[in-house]
Amino acid sequence: HFAGQTVYFEFDSAVVRTAQQGRCNAVADDLKAKPETKLMIDGHCDERGTEEYNRALGERRALAVREYLIKYGIAPERVFTRSYGEDRPADPGHSEDAWSKNRRAEFILLNPPK
Repeated sequence: HFAGQTVYFEFDSAVVRTAQQGRCNAVADDLKAKPETKLMIDGHCDERGTEEYNRALGERRALAVREYLIKYGIAPERVFTRSYGEDRPADPGHSEDAWSKNRRAEFILLNPPK
């Protein structure tokens, strides 16, 4: 549902950059229009760094996006986070181009049971 709204991060950063805020705003606007839905934010990292460090960084990234959405007006109980660290790369390459695609937070819409 939110495939085009992935938020990308700078190396070793969990700051939602100004250039990425429009993606968060679009997701928040969608959530405001569908108050029965909830959201999972998956935090990801590139392969550099230890597994433990990357898991923590992925969590910080997911939490940074969650905090952004809360400040935008989304109720905290509607937004969940998890970190995959470096375990699920978007691009399996070993270059800066690949790494930049892997430093991300992805949105997963959680629809209520019918």
